[in-house]
Amino acid sequence: MRAVLRTVDRVLLGLVGLILLALGGSVLAIGFGAPVPSWWLHQGPHDVLLSTAERTRWREAGWWWPVVIAVLAVVLLLALWWLVAVLRRRRLTEVLVDTGDGEGAVLRGRAVEAVIAQEADRVDGVERAKVRLTGRRASPAARVRLLLAPHVDPGTALGDLTAHALTHARTSANLAALPAEVQLRGVKHGAERVS
Repeated sequence: MRAVLRTVDRVLLGLVGLILLALGGSVLAIGFGAPVPSWWLHQGPHDVLLSTAERTRWREAGWWWPVVIAVLAVVLLLALWWLVAVLRRRRLTEVLVDTGDGEGAVLRGRAVEAVIAQEADRVDGVERAKVRLTGRRASPAARVRLLLAPHVDPGTALGDLTAHALTHARTSANLAALPAEVQLRGVKHGAERVS
């Protein structure tokens, strides 16, 4: 499914790019005096893109502006949907496990994230852990966010995370390496009074 979405994304981007390049290049070429085909919209370098008659043709029609606004709203919604779809796919959906038989197995990316997060939550002083897998199926990487209690040494928490959760995930999935980017943040707390 991910490969299909990636292919559709690339094809759509390529088509939009080619159309914009062809239109922009032709307008630029005509502006510099290139010969104009008889079927082209504009007839020469001094021709305007929209004449006064074209701009004011439907101004009095009551349906014109609602249709223009509706079309622009649909285009905007499609562009936003496309953007969200592209940004959401940055999360790794599956991890390829080398089983040694040449076939391999596939683990769901969210399941691996949940297991790493659960084990990271068990580290002393970690209030909350969030994990996101990135990279490729055969060589994933982890982005880990840890929310630490005020009394915890960040170096100790990082060492425990590396020695336990990340090492277990790497060995369980039979990965050569599991690089991780870890973001540590402390829990906000009020000042303590000393009496």
